[in-house]
Amino acid sequence: MKIRELIAGLMLFTATAVFAADVAPDALVKNTAEEVLTIVRADKDIQSGNTKKVVELAEAKVLPHFDFKRMTRLAVGKNWNQASDAQKESLVNGFRTLLVRTYSVSLSQYKNQTIDYKPLTIGASETEATVKTAVIQPGGQPIPIDYRMSKTAEGWKVFDISVEGVSLVTNYRGEFTSQVERGGIDGLIKALDERNAKSQGK
Repeated sequence: MKIRELIAGLMLFTATAVFAADVAPDALVKNTAEEVLTIVRADKDIQSGNTKKVVELAEAKVLPHFDFKRMTRLAVGKNWNQASDAQKESLVNGFRTLLVRTYSVSLSQYKNQTIDYKPLTIGASETEATVKTAVIQPGGQPIPIDYRMSKTAEGWKVFDISVEGVSLVTNYRGEFTSQVERGGIDGLIKALDERNAKSQGK
């Protein structure tokens, strides 16, 4: 499983607050992915792996435009219903931090890639859509990246990403299920906290 490419896919869809809530999901993906790639190519600090700068970019642009609660619920699976409200909040925060910290490593690798955006037809009343793209990399095979999105009061938000047909939330579900079986919900929260602390050098 190409975890780094999954997380890189997460990186490619970031958005700024200027986008209106009624922007079509495919237009939102295309506009924002191109903006992010432009920033990455021009920023030598990001290309050299400046973690602080990458995380700041994520905090400013990624978090408001992903449905991390739904992503976490899908990743935790059936065990989500066992969690208290406080535990659910801790799980969401831990999973969000995990994703942001993990993809900060792969962000610096985007230099010469381009994106192929597949046509999307969606009815006015539909509330979910899958935006299909492919990362074109020189000398390599295209990497299909699909964004599963839902329409909310704040506009379209991503709740899952698939790379080469493998779902991000499904990929984590097996790991999270095993951790819950070993240590319960608190065990999963502890594992997420420990992984995030390690990634921050604590």
